[in-house]
Amino acid sequence: MKAVCWQGIHEVGVEEVPDPHLINPRDAIIKVTSTAICGSDLHLYDGYIPGMYRGDILGHEFMGEVVEVGEGVGNLAVGDRVVVPFPIACGNCFFCSRELYSLCENSNPNAHLAEKLWGHSPAGLFGYSHMLGGYAGGQAQYVRVPFADIGPLKVPAALSDEQVLFLSDILPTGYMAAENCNIQAGDTVAVWGCGPVGQFAIKSALLMGAERVIAIDRFPERLRMAQHSGAITLDYESLDVQEALKDLTAGRGPDACIDAVGMEAHMPGIHGAYDRVKTTLRLETDRPGVLRQAIMACRNGGTLSVPGVYGGVIDKVPFGAIVNRAITVRSGQTHCHRYMRPLLERIEKGEIEATSIITHRISLDDVPGAYQMFRDKQDQCVKVVVQPWQ
Repeated sequence: MKAVCWQGIHEVGVEEVPDPHLINPRDAIIKVTSTAICGSDLHLYDGYIPGMYRGDILGHEFMGEVVEVGEGVGNLAVGDRVVVPFPIACGNCFFCSRELYSLCENSNPNAHLAEKLWGHSPAGLFGYSHMLGGYAGGQAQYVRVPFADIGPLKVPAALSDEQVLFLSDILPTGYMAAENCNIQAGDTVAVWGCGPVGQFAIKSALLMGAERVIAIDRFPERLRMAQHSGAITLDYESLDVQEALKDLTAGRGPDACIDAVGMEAHMPGIHGAYDRVKTTLRLETDRPGVLRQAIMACRNGGTLSVPGVYGGVIDKVPFGAIVNRAITVRSGQTHCHRYMRPLLERIEKGEIEATSIITHRISLDDVPGAYQMFRDKQDQCVKVVVQPWQ
């Protein structure tokens, strides 16, 4: 089969690789009908996530048709159309029983590697380094899905792939980011980053009753999308974000702040230059400029929600502001399994429209060039969807 493989920093390629096969009774094999490039994939592309080996198959946003099931999978049959959550969860452990699926204790066979960096290991993830399990990803024509009796969600034939594909990651991620804000009537929510996750965080915050959402970015196409969803927009290159947020909230600050950017934030001025130098010299692993700004902007007693991915060690985070101003911080990889079915119902009712963020539709062979396009924000790229059989 054909698959998109990591070949080194800033190098991905389409290779012929062996077809996957069943390994465990709870496995299923999925013929991938749609997949996508996620902003988190760019962290692998740029070399910021350890544990990538040459030839690793990328991709964690995918869906398709069941073509083979193990004897332990009683809820799926050959021919079922499913969308697959990006965390791999057993459904039975301490964390799965509490619906904290991205913290599954049984799905990362390389837990010892993650423990060295983070203290404890989260769940295994599709296509996201050997530190998180070494599982082959979904930017391929076929993929093996472990614990297939727990993860894949059957979707109705009446809905297109594009309407449901993002249930695999970015729609639940944006929704959980907003849910973590504990939004109350009248609240103002600020969202840094108007990429795909930021767009769904904006939609979700408004759906949950936020009175205002303020969206912060620098790319006109992303700001237009946010404005179309009902957000007030700020171009951080043309104004002082902190002062603008104070002006919009009568000096108090937003009730909740969402960092939908994560470890590769681009910031102007001395702070951005500081982080670029530090990461280049490997004196810090991530660029936390947005995180710093969101902490300082959040109102006293407010909430900071962090769906943006951070991988390791960051510098000069004003933690004193969190303690002394009683800011609540909530984060985590998304517990997708918890949200997929309720969000599918919202899609069916027309409450959430997911396809409007798609700007590019390509074949598998076009993926290597699309990684650079997406990373460098070329051609007004916001979201790339891939058809592996095109």
